Amino acid sequence: MTDKYAVFGNPIAQSKSPFIHAEFAKQTQQDLSYEAILAPVDKFDSYLTTFFADGGQGANVTAPFKEQAFAMCDELSDMAKQAGAVNTLFNLPNGKIGGDNTDGIGLVNDLEMLFGSLKGKRVLLVGAGGAARGCILPILEHNVAQLVICNRTHEKAEQLQKLFNEYGNFFAKPIEDLISPFDLVINSTSAGLSGQLIALPSVIVDETTDCYDMTYSQQTTVFNQWAQNQHARKTADGLGMLVGQAAKSFSLWRGVTPDTASVIRQLRGLMTQKVAD
Repeated sequence: MTDKYAVFGNPIAQSKSPFIHAEFAKQTQQDLSYEAILAPVDKFDSYLTTFFADGGQGANVTAPFKEQAFAMCDELSDMAKQAGAVNTLFNLPNGKIGGDNTDGIGLVNDLEMLFGSLKGKRVLLVGAGGAARGCILPILEHNVAQLVICNRTHEKAEQLQKLFNEYGNFFAKPIEDLISPFDLVINSTSAGLSGQLIALPSVIVDETTDCYDMTYSQQTTVFNQWAQNQHARKTADGLGMLVGQAAKSFSLWRGVTPDTASVIRQLRGLMTQKVAD
C-alpha cells in the first residue's frame, strides 16, 4: 500500500514540494504519494486531523500554518521549539503527532554547498520574522564568528536576541549601526517578492561578501540585484534551501537521504524554460 504524504498551505498551487518529493521517491525507490492540499485559513486543524485519520504518514506545512502546526504537535524537536514553528509533521504511536522544523538545516546545507564552510564568518541576517527565527540556531551551531540580526523594526530583532541570548556571538543591531562589510548577508524578508527592499547601507557588502536571498524567482531577486550592484562576490536565491528542507523532511519520514543537487538543477531548468516560453 502506497504511503500518503502532503503539503498544506494557503495558497498552495505554486508549491514545488510535490515535484521535489516525487523526484526523491524515484531516486530512492520509495513507494509513496505526495499531494498539495489547500486548507481554508480557519480549518487547517480539521483538514490535518482528517488527513492523518485517513492514513496520512507525514506532512509538510507552509504559510500561513507553521505556527498552528506547532500548537497541534504532541511532541516537538529542539529545532522546532527554538523556531516556534513546524514545517514537518509525522505520525507517532497512539495517534499522536510529532513536529520538526527543517528550514534552518535546509538553509545551512545550501549555504555551505554554495559558499563553503560558515565557520569563522561574520554573518548578517536581514529580517526578524518566522523565517529568520527558524534559521538562527542552525547558523550559530555552525561556529560562525558572529551573527548579527537587523530589522526594519529594531524591537523585533531585539526580541529574537533575548530569545537566543545564551549564545554570546548573536547580536541585534539597528540598520543605521551597520558600518562595515560582512562575509555573508542573508535576506529572510519576503519584501522583494513585491518589488520592495529594506533600505540597507551599501557598506555591508563589498567584493568579498556572499549574499543569499531566502526567496527565489525565475529572474534575479530584488535583493540579489541590489547585492550585485554593490559588487558582491557571489549571490544565490533560496531554491536550494527549498529542496534542502524537503530532503531533511524526506529523510525523517523514510530513513534515507536523497540527493538534492540533481533536483535543484531540474527545478532551475524548469524555471528557465518557463521564462523562455
